[in-house]
Formats: sequence, structure tokens, C-alpha cells
Amino acid sequence: MSPVNTENKIESVDKKRGVIEVDFKGFDKNFNIDGKTAVITGGASGIGNAIASLYVEKGGNVALLDIKDNVNEEAKKLDSERAIGIQCNIMENESIDHAFNEVRSRFGTVDILINSAGVALLDDAENLSDDYWQTTIDLNLTASFKMCQKAGNVMIEQGQGGKIINIASQAALIALDNHVAYSASKAGIVSITKSLAYEWASFNINVNAISPTVILTELGKKAWSGEKGEKAKKEIPLGRFGYPEEVAAIALFLASDATDLITGENIVIDGGNTIK
Repeated sequence: MSPVNTENKIESVDKKRGVIEVDFKGFDKNFNIDGKTAVITGGASGIGNAIASLYVEKGGNVALLDIKDNVNEEAKKLDSERAIGIQCNIMENESIDHAFNEVRSRFGTVDILINSAGVALLDDAENLSDDYWQTTIDLNLTASFKMCQKAGNVMIEQGQGGKIINIASQAALIALDNHVAYSASKAGIVSITKSLAYEWASFNINVNAISPTVILTELGKKAWSGEKGEKAKKEIPLGRFGYPEEVAAIALFLASDATDLITGENIVIDGGNTIK
């Protein structure tokens, strides 16, 4: 594919798919996503819920997908009209199909996918069980690809492009003790992000990743409290962990029209931890 720029028009030329023309008319500098619909995995809590909350604030519709049975209640807390909760097992194709059908029936389109659901099963590499390894790869990597594949097909069918945002981790970039399975899964997320961005660019589908440091969700606070947390923060140049709202801000940026020319990137939010 070769891009051709002509004043305010951008043409993407692809031998298989023809010419895609995009008229650049500027973008909303308030980073609103009015009328756009986002599917958010892991939406009942943590980073996924923070993203959903900000998207609603900025005018979007959100579908919270989660295995937890309180997902519908969490959606109602955000907005009774523009947020829905769907109990979904993202490791099962049938459950994914049902969820997307429900989203399209309610809101009409799927414009944004956020892959936030994941698991952190940690142990020494020499003691890591087969179950910990396989569950981590299945949920963090394979299920995320299944969601990307489904969303990609829906976006291609709709013919209006879209934004896919995968939550990876600093563990994809640096070595962390007891994180071998988790690190492998998140490095895989960064890799598939680049591959899908390349394959789907001609459909105007932008695929990017976000790699945070420790984020102070309820689980993060418990896992990194006390001496362990204080020691870890000393390794971070800015000297602190992150908050879900900071990840949500980047997810809003990547979902907005302002980033139509950004794809295949991995934005690291780690206080400088990976620059050492």
C-alpha cells in the first residue's frame, strides 16, 4: 500500500482493495467521541471501567463486556441510556458473537474496541505451572486476538474504519521477576497490534497498544502495597505508580479523530521505567 497526499485529501492505494480517499477537515480539539460506540472488555472494573466512564463523559456509547455478573449494574452506574453491560466469556466465539450482535442491535455500529480484560498469574519461572501458563496465554493473548478479529470483521463490513486499542504492559518491554507468562502474553499483544495495524490500514482501522506500569486499581493497590510497592516505585524515575484515569486519557486520545494517522504504535505509560 502506498499513500498519496494531495492537499487536504489523503489517498491510500492498495492493489487488492483499490483507493481509499480521506478528506481531512480537522478534528475535535476537545477530543469528544460523540455518537461513537466502544466495546470494552474487562469493563466492570479497573482500567476498563475508567475508560468506559471517560468515553461516556466525552459523548460515546459504551458496551461493557465482562465475565463478572455485576457488569450490567456497573454499566447503569455510568449511564442508563448510553452504557450497557454484557456478561461475556471472551475465550468463547459464541459468547463474543452474541455480545457484538447485542451491541449492534442497541447502538447500530461498533467504532472502537478496547481489549482491557486480562489476568496476572505470577510465579518463579522454574515453578510456573502449566495451568498458570496456559490460562495467561489464553486470556491475555488468544482472547484479545479473538476480540480483535471479530471487531475487525465488523468494522470492515461497516466500511467506516475504526479504532482498536489493546492494553499491553511495561512487562512486554522489560524483565520483571515472576512475570514470564504475563510478559510473554503482553509482548504478544504488542506484536499482534503491529501486524493487525499493517493488515487493516487500507480499511482505515487504526490498531494501537498502551503499555502501563503498575496501575492503582483495587487489585493493583493490594498487589503492590507495603515494602514491595515502595521498592518498585524507587525504580521508576517519576517515583510513582499510575492511576486508571491516566490510562483512560490515552485511550481517549487514541480513539479520537486526532490520531487517525497513528497506527501500530505502543504508547508506554510508566513514569520512565523502561528508559533506563
